[in-house]
Amino acid sequence: SDQWGNIVTGTELIRRKTGGEAFALTCPLITKSDGTKFGKTESGNVWLDPEKTSPYNFYQFWLNVSDEDAARYIKIFTLIGREEIEKLVAEHINSPHERILQKRLAEELTVMVHSREDYQSAVEASQILFGKGTTETLKKMNESTFLSVFEGVPTFDISRNLLVKGVTFTALCAEHSQIFSSKGELRRMVQGGAVSLNKAKINDPDTVIVQNQLLNDKYLLIQRGKKNYYLIRTV
Repeated sequence: SDQWGNIVTGTELIRRKTGGEAFALTCPLITKSDGTKFGKTESGNVWLDPEKTSPYNFYQFWLNVSDEDAARYIKIFTLIGREEIEKLVAEHINSPHERILQKRLAEELTVMVHSREDYQSAVEASQILFGKGTTETLKKMNESTFLSVFEGVPTFDISRNLLVKGVTFTALCAEHSQIFSSKGELRRMVQGGAVSLNKAKINDPDTVIVQNQLLNDKYLLIQRGKKNYYLIRTV
């Protein structure tokens, strides 16, 4: 293989240049339970560099591994002692729905590679999509984490001048974007308590939205119902 070629070429180079003797150590290729290479995702490689893989996505990678992989990876990649690992595995077997192994694995690796603060931010960010987030949680998120959480969410661009002057929520969502197909639909959903802006319920469809409500000085997060999210981005 190409790796074997690299090894023998390297040892031969050392022999010729220094007259010394070189040895190569190898370890089995780490794979996932389905046989595919470890560290690969649909969006590409998982990196240690936060500029290439955000701490949030790094945390999510470990959190979403299978039960079988979590039991192996926690032995390979963490410094947790054998007795504690055996206890964690037993607890996980008894309550697999709680994903005890994945949560501990994600915590250990995110703290080790990034920081305790990045880990806490990733946990808080993860809760947003499950209805547990707050406006304050959103405000604390940096742009990279925010965009990672809401990757793929429908996004609409508007002029920042609209918010400088102030624009009603109805006009924002039914005229300047296509979040709602009509003003009537928007008003009905607001009356039903099913619409929020930046995780805060909208009670009046004529509420005026201004620029100091922007997240990261650029975005507004609109939620319809429990699972439908939309981003408005100022340009």
